[in-house]
Amino acid sequence: MQKQLTFNVAGIITRSPRLETVIMVELFIKENTGQFKKTELFQRLPKKMMWGTFNVILEYLWNNNKIGIDKNGYIVYIWSPEAGKLFIDKKRY
Repeated sequence: MQKQLTFNVAGIITRSPRLETVIMVELFIKENTGQFKKTELFQRLPKKMMWGTFNVILEYLWNNNKIGIDKNGYIVYIWSPEAGKLFIDKKRY
């Protein structure tokens, strides 16, 4: 069962992230899938950013089904291009 992430982007100062920052966070999560919880992940990123910006990025990745959270609170990368191709190639009625 997947837990719900809380982003709280309305309650904190947020900034729109640059594309390179979104990609950096996504790749870091992909390379370290299931190793860190939200705060740990934020602290270990290769490039520092504001907490609000980090939450905007996580919300984007969550809404696009690229990340999930396990029952212990660890963030995992769940996007699979191979699975996506299977759905794209399916016959539609």
